[in-house]
Amino acid sequence: MPRHSCVLRLLLVLFALLPVGGALAAEERIVLVVPDALRPLLEKHLDFLDRRPEQALDAGGRIALLRRARKEIAEMLATEGYFSPAIEGEEGDGGGFRIIVTPGRRTTIARVDLRFVGDLTRAEGPRAVRLAALKDDWGLPVGEPFRQADWDAAKQRLLDGLNTREYAAAMIADSHAVIDPESGSATLAVEVDSGPVFRFGPLEVTGLSDYDQALIELYRPPPPGEPYSQERLLRFQTALQNTAYFASVVVDIDRNSPTPEAAPVRVQLTEAKPRRFGVGFGMSSNTGYRVETSYRDAHFLNNAHNLVSGIRIEQRRQLGYADVFLPPSLSGYLDSVGVLAEHTNISGLQTQRQSVGVVRTIPSGNIENRFALNYQHEVLSPDDSLKSSRNALTANWSWTRRAVDSILNPRDGQVINLQLGGAAQALLSDRNFARLYGRYQLFLPAIDRDVIILRAEGGVTVASSRDGVPQDFLFRTGGAQSVRGYAYQSLGVTDGSATVGGRYLAVTSAEYVHWYKGDWGVAAFIDAGNANDERKLFKMNMGYGFGPRWKSPAGPIAVDLAYGQRDHRVRLQFAVAIAF
Repeated sequence: MPRHSCVLRLLLVLFALLPVGGALAAEERIVLVVPDALRPLLEKHLDFLDRRPEQALDAGGRIALLRRARKEIAEMLATEGYFSPAIEGEEGDGGGFRIIVTPGRRTTIARVDLRFVGDLTRAEGPRAVRLAALKDDWGLPVGEPFRQADWDAAKQRLLDGLNTREYAAAMIADSHAVIDPESGSATLAVEVDSGPVFRFGPLEVTGLSDYDQALIELYRPPPPGEPYSQERLLRFQTALQNTAYFASVVVDIDRNSPTPEAAPVRVQLTEAKPRRFGVGFGMSSNTGYRVETSYRDAHFLNNAHNLVSGIRIEQRRQLGYADVFLPPSLSGYLDSVGVLAEHTNISGLQTQRQSVGVVRTIPSGNIENRFALNYQHEVLSPDDSLKSSRNALTANWSWTRRAVDSILNPRDGQVINLQLGGAAQALLSDRNFARLYGRYQLFLPAIDRDVIILRAEGGVTVASSRDGVPQDFLFRTGGAQSVRGYAYQSLGVTDGSATVGGRYLAVTSAEYVHWYKGDWGVAAFIDAGNANDERKLFKMNMGYGFGPRWKSPAGPIAVDLAYGQRDHRVRLQFAVAIAF
């Protein structure tokens, strides 16, 4: 017989045997039979369920596997309160091996014994009320199923109720859970030692090199004698971390202090590099492509003065700026001084502006007051109209209240901003004027994860004429985050072929955002607004459309396809849609 015929027959025999071998291996599946409520837990942790088909089990292997399954499954079911499970193995109907789990009776809490020792048990002040509240707030009451995770969480919650305020050294002195598998009941006992009352003591600061400890004390550390509060420490730590001076900050007290009535506040710092240079690129549908360089010096003039400066070049706007921010005063005021030079070419209007100003910011919880004094010189060049210049020394006040669940991704709450400013001819200004402005934004949670966003904006400049009033104190609108569907600042007063600011502004908006699972969503909106110089001629311009949303680390990025009803034109506009 020819040699190649023998080889061919051998190959045919091998190919014929392969499916049979595969079928035999496939029959060695391990099947778990368990109530559906417990299946996810067991399938997540039992790695032998992923046995490969080629790893066939003989009788000895199945006995060893069942022994292992009984041990591992019993341990896992015990964490869920099943202490008497029945776990058996048997041959599968079509081959393979079945592990049958009968969890048995679930253990429930029959008795809870909470005991307290330490200062909290003294019958003075509000201690009795607090002690009763801790007992009422116990997280694993009688009648509840016993789970190890719930047992651990209940003890931790009890401890947190103490050591986050006053009792910094509180500890679980003893705890045990007695399980009776026959009756399916559990008796829980916990003894908590509150320890002594802690009060803040002196600051102990480490890690300072470029700065003095006096800088730390400007950020309002807890004063000596104030009762210990973890929230108070975190607030102080956050204030330091948010500065430009430190790369890392850890604030805590000495919980083993022999003087708990004056426990030292330990501040461990790592100073940030004071000087930083940065380059950035970006794009906006309002002002076009952008490139920017920045320079920061947190040790400007060898003091804790933070210099923030940069040059930004956009298609329709170019500017250079330098601001110096001082550390907060002992009263919490934040002061700064800055200079700015800017050129813009938007909607046919070219502006050249130079300004210098000082600002005082007074934060207080979710409210911020801002006072500014600014002198500016401005040159306007409208297309097909006369060039003009104006000077103004302005005083301005701004009040902002942010009451939202998240600054970057708000879903519930409101933000309001009110502004008042003006100038007088008697004080280095070309015209007397006063400007009033307000903006309100409301976030309403809707079905599931959705949100409704309502916005209203309005302003008026009180002056005999807009001539001589800087553009910052007049109004133009249109563009992303304004009246969508219109070019940026294209709604205003026509001067030649340019759009300039008017004395009146009104804008309203309604938007519905539907969020899918994850960070993506889609929005539909309708905007209406205008800026004008005559109230009798005021007419709202409509814009509406839709677009996707993405929750970026900087806030939701909005890309909108918007139709401007007045211009009969569709525009693509995008912005970071955060609360102002």
